[in-house]
Amino acid sequence: MRLEASLQRGAGLLLCLAPPFFFSNTSEAPVLLLLSLAESSFRASCLLFSSVRSSVPTSLSLSLTLSHSLSLSLCRRLTARGKRATSLPAPPSSPTNEHHCRGPDTRPPRPPGPARSSDSEAELRLHPAAADMSGRVGDLSPKQAEALEQFRERIQDILPLLPAQHDHFLLRWLRARNFHIPKSEAMLRKHLEFRKRIKVDEILTDWRPPEVIEKYLSGGMCGYDREGSPIWYDIIGPVDPKGLFLSASKQDFIKSKIQDCEALQKECNLQSQRLDRNVEAITMIYDVEGLGLKHLWKPAIETYGEILQMFEENYPEGLKRLFVIKAPKLFPVAYNLVKHFLSENTRQKIYILGANWQEVLMKYIDAEELPVMYGGKLTDPDGDPRCRTKIHHVGPVPPSYYVRDHVKVDYEQCMTVSRGSSQQVDYEILFPGCVLRWQFSTESADIGFGVFLKAKKGEWKKASQMHEVVLSQRYNSHLVPEDGSLTCEQPGVYVLRFDNTYSIFQAKRISFSVEVLLPDRLQSPQANGGVKSHERAACDSQS
Repeated sequence: MRLEASLQRGAGLLLCLAPPFFFSNTSEAPVLLLLSLAESSFRASCLLFSSVRSSVPTSLSLSLTLSHSLSLSLCRRLTARGKRATSLPAPPSSPTNEHHCRGPDTRPPRPPGPARSSDSEAELRLHPAAADMSGRVGDLSPKQAEALEQFRERIQDILPLLPAQHDHFLLRWLRARNFHIPKSEAMLRKHLEFRKRIKVDEILTDWRPPEVIEKYLSGGMCGYDREGSPIWYDIIGPVDPKGLFLSASKQDFIKSKIQDCEALQKECNLQSQRLDRNVEAITMIYDVEGLGLKHLWKPAIETYGEILQMFEENYPEGLKRLFVIKAPKLFPVAYNLVKHFLSENTRQKIYILGANWQEVLMKYIDAEELPVMYGGKLTDPDGDPRCRTKIHHVGPVPPSYYVRDHVKVDYEQCMTVSRGSSQQVDYEILFPGCVLRWQFSTESADIGFGVFLKAKKGEWKKASQMHEVVLSQRYNSHLVPEDGSLTCEQPGVYVLRFDNTYSIFQAKRISFSVEVLLPDRLQSPQANGGVKSHERAACDSQS
């Protein structure tokens, strides 16, 4: 039993570590994966060796001893290789790295050197780390400089149409694709199509967002970091996602973010002129105080994912670093929902700051450029410490802005609940801290809905025999689709119960979607994210 438990712990460790490395192309990934295997093997061999050493033949004991020694040796050697850590780059005013802030657990290690490729591709693909150069103007290896010239030659037909033609701009597209020239070219040509389709060149002068977006979408540009880069603030807690989506279109949201990107790019260009050196990337401060389940609403997450993808495809290398401050316990779940939209390079620029976040920010931003509410000295002309003339601080969207009753949802499943009966959908939650999220609508009448918890899977129980965690009540989901979520504080089988026991004449047709959102550290490549689900019908009118 102890051996089995040890192996299970080893498998659990691999389950937690696998995802970020399986989806990255880093050379450290197999090292850390082997480290996990070695640790599990070592623990198992210790238990097995100690339990059977006295009762097995000499030959088998010798084999176990050898296995134990090899496991220990491998574990020690891999531990030595795996101790490299990525830390926040030193601020301009400090020669040492800041160890109090760190990125998300799944942030990939530094990029590796180039993989071996065929001779036909060797001239077209080059990873900047091959020569340990940054890939920026003044810090190019001979091969990188050659790649830049080849890239410029291949895009001569579109060069006059680009927002900029200098080397700084072209190198951003090369770095975004690891100096793979055909991929960089395809990315840049696609960007030109994007600019033409959206009319990006006119978006700052000829387009204005709907009033509700201007008033109730938080954030803004305020101040500069120590290197002269503009600082953008996103304040998540007060945002009302559902109110915004009931009041404006998804296209308006995306277009407003494109407008923000263009404004920031324009400010970078102005800073380059003021400082007489290239400024091409921004610093972001992501204030997630108050992040809650309302922000995990599926339509909002999907749109935010589209916006992140738009950033990656059309504004490469535009982010210098992103500081996440005041992160609540729910943040790993939220990050897990959107991280797959981010490139490996972007993930490396995300840093989660702890309780000393003000101290860290001050190392990268002068006090005169940092608002008082974030530990600096900057205020509005009227003394407002929040700098509201530059950073929008918002609240709930008034219903008077609503232009629709609900947001259209594409559901994943349908079922019929017979008259006088109920249906149960069971989800076995394996880890505490997971979020259970649901959406449903009915075709012609209301339906009862509640969430219950039971200890064992595979057994049907009446509602009265289970612990009620979300109060059962009737919803007019035929008029307005219903959605909700629950943070699962303990493992167990959570039962979503659709109740039609009160209707003796009419069956109910339900369309629904259910998701289990895992904290980032627990994401698994398995189906359903390591969550087992199954459905049960309950025809007992007393269920």
